[in-house]
Amino acid sequence: MNKLKLSFALLVLPTFLFAQLDAIKIEGEAQGTTYHITYFDAAARDFKPEIVQILKDFDLSVSTYIPNSIISRINSNQKNVIVDKYFSACFKKAKEVWKNTDGAFDPTVYPLVNAWGFGPGKKEKIEKEKIDSILKFVGFNLIQLKGKHVIKKDARVQLDFNAFAQGYSVDVVSAFLNSKKIASYIVEIGGEVYAKGKKPDGSHWTVGIEKPIDNKETANDLKALVKLENLAIATSGNYRRFVIENSIKYSHHIDPRTGYPTKNDLLSASIFAKECISSDANATGVLVLGLEKAKLFLASHPELQAYLIYSDEKGNYQVYETTGIKSILKEAE
Repeated sequence: MNKLKLSFALLVLPTFLFAQLDAIKIEGEAQGTTYHITYFDAAARDFKPEIVQILKDFDLSVSTYIPNSIISRINSNQKNVIVDKYFSACFKKAKEVWKNTDGAFDPTVYPLVNAWGFGPGKKEKIEKEKIDSILKFVGFNLIQLKGKHVIKKDARVQLDFNAFAQGYSVDVVSAFLNSKKIASYIVEIGGEVYAKGKKPDGSHWTVGIEKPIDNKETANDLKALVKLENLAIATSGNYRRFVIENSIKYSHHIDPRTGYPTKNDLLSASIFAKECISSDANATGVLVLGLEKAKLFLASHPELQAYLIYSDEKGNYQVYETTGIKSILKEAE
């Protein structure tokens, strides 16, 4: 997923009887990306050791970049692999979004992701015959979760939760902070965000949505600013991860129904929801659907709100936004 540029203007006002609270910040690396967590705690507790362990355990469950993770062992067809709570939650959410998007979102796309050079596997020479052969074992209908075991109809089926695992890890860390009675925090992992409450001065947590300019290294200028309160946001776009072959740009978002990278007018999809796993998974699905189908999809899912950036016939940026975010979002100057 693509990073959101975050704005942390932590202006904390003193009160009568209590000392001014200082923001506690935790930063680090996990899942091949970075994370930034900011919270307010009257006891000034440092939760970094616990959070580091949570994220390590999470990677050992669903990271395809770790050979002995649960998902990697399932992909390599090891016998008697028992899944944990993280894997189960990802599998169930993936099944839900796969059904809702008519297959536009499908974590069994993993062999195609590798073939196109966007995964840990070796990039292959792309030919129609090769894509057609892989498509025979791409489809979430070919795999089931029964109890704590995964059952495949075809041994070649492989899973990839990377399209939304970072969003779910945001929820996992948020649940931990909730268990510690932290009422004001923001969690960002790999650009996916959840914010709870307001800052002690009464102001909102604020994040920015980037302009979808092709850029693999640095942050882009902001297109919009969003105030978050008990809300998650995840952005999916084609401007961070892509390859160029024979002067043609190929996005890392693969349409599991065709086997090829998505090609439509949508440049960036920011999805808002109560849980970041829903924001993240649906952002990927919406980007694959394209603008017009995305509008229909969003109209039938009022639990999701969206800010979509697309290119018009003249190549100019245009925006489609659902009504539910108009009060919390403004265009950046």
